[in-house]
Amino acid sequence: MSSSNDGLQFPIDPETHKVSSSQVGKEIIAEALSLVDHQNSQHALQEKNWRKHYPIYFKALVENGIRSSNNAITIAKQGLHKAQHSFDFFRDGQRYSLKDVMTVPVTTQIQAVTLKGRSEAKPEWSVPYHGKDLQGQTLLDQIQTWLDAGIIEESHALALREAVAHPEWFDLSDRTMVLFGAASEAGPLTWLSQWKANIIAIDLPNERVWGKILNTIQKGNATLYAPSLEKIDDTQNLEELKTKLGANLLTQIPEITQWLSENAHKLDLASIAYLDGEKHVRVSMAMDSIMSHVSEQKPDSSLMYMCTPTDVYAVPEEVIQGSTDKFSQRSKLEIILSKGISALSMKQFFKDNDQNLITSDNGKSYGIADCLVIEQGPNYALAKRIQQWRATLARHQGQRVSINIAPSTTTHSVTKNPLLKAAFNGASLFDVEAFSPETTNSIMAALWIHDLRNPKSVANPETQMEHPLELMMEGANHGGLWRVAYLARTALPFAAIYGFATDKLPLKKVLGKLKK
Repeated sequence: MSSSNDGLQFPIDPETHKVSSSQVGKEIIAEALSLVDHQNSQHALQEKNWRKHYPIYFKALVENGIRSSNNAITIAKQGLHKAQHSFDFFRDGQRYSLKDVMTVPVTTQIQAVTLKGRSEAKPEWSVPYHGKDLQGQTLLDQIQTWLDAGIIEESHALALREAVAHPEWFDLSDRTMVLFGAASEAGPLTWLSQWKANIIAIDLPNERVWGKILNTIQKGNATLYAPSLEKIDDTQNLEELKTKLGANLLTQIPEITQWLSENAHKLDLASIAYLDGEKHVRVSMAMDSIMSHVSEQKPDSSLMYMCTPTDVYAVPEEVIQGSTDKFSQRSKLEIILSKGISALSMKQFFKDNDQNLITSDNGKSYGIADCLVIEQGPNYALAKRIQQWRATLARHQGQRVSINIAPSTTTHSVTKNPLLKAAFNGASLFDVEAFSPETTNSIMAALWIHDLRNPKSVANPETQMEHPLELMMEGANHGGLWRVAYLARTALPFAAIYGFATDKLPLKKVLGKLKK
């Protein structure tokens, strides 16, 4: 009989008899740094205020990763190795190390339930944006507008233009696509369901979740393969069906892994599940475990991840120049206000970006875009870093990997945080754009298809890169965060104040002059 302790868990500290996600996080980051930066590795272990100071060590990961291609791979290997040895998996009171999860006896065989969409429509792609469906030239014009405004990078624009030029790419009847967290608000389910994809949807047993998935599939032209713990004969009664589907990523790692490994088709595995707080780290580790084991059994599998823009990244030199230019071109009013507000806030607002370039052993120089938002917390940062490490290492080892930075998106998980919601409402003050979920879904789904179809994409391991970290630079839609004139997290709090105030005070007219 299962209990709340079953499944993937943070370890219990033998001294305190408590779980500490901060301690585990410190140890993983310290191990990732251990062979490339011993000093910061030790400082991370000794850090007393991890929740406040974790950005220091995440930036150190990127700084050291830039310096050599080998460093980037070493960091990923060390971090993942420590992570795999840092979590426990429980079943029926028995504890296993996560690294040994496939030795856990499989208790239930997952059954595949098939449902075909009713639509006969041909696959088409458009981008919903501000009440319009952009296609063809209007979409190309909008892509150029985003590029000119610094919302997206050139490589992102090129990928979207390629997608516009190749409508045949969107017939996915030849692909079998696995969505971990299929009902995710920022995920691609809606579009895949209109592109004839074969979709293996994995999400929690939950009537609301599966009601959404089944309705989406029924309206489209795709084929759904859903997990069930019992054999189901009647797949047409959706009201009954939604009560019998689902698999738990945290508690059913061996079963899900076995089910996917036995699939006869080449799989495209998408890591898109999200949970709040420390559960996000656990579900990221669960997806990593499943995807790694499936990839061992099926080496032709591809991996897909969506990065958050609120992280710290290595970036091309021209991005740093763009941020520097924006800082130097500020209006007199903005200079006066930013200096005054910085002084009044004891320099908590409007800190300068650290725009020093770092020379890599490949002869190129890269900068760092530090867009971490402390309020999102170290668990969120760790969960996303684990995904970056796996993407970096898998691509290095010859696997096709699609990993792209998605823009800040006004999903429920974001807007339920009043501070983040207000910050995005006021972000336009700093030429940052937050996208609606339907816009992000469309763009990121198309980018995934581009990475699968275009042989020249950096997702293809046969495409040469000059540095492993360029995998995350390519195709970036950061919404403008990379090119903000200030350290982003010291400007966004003011954006939040602006966002709160604009609807209630005449502040908007005054501050709008900052950009003139």
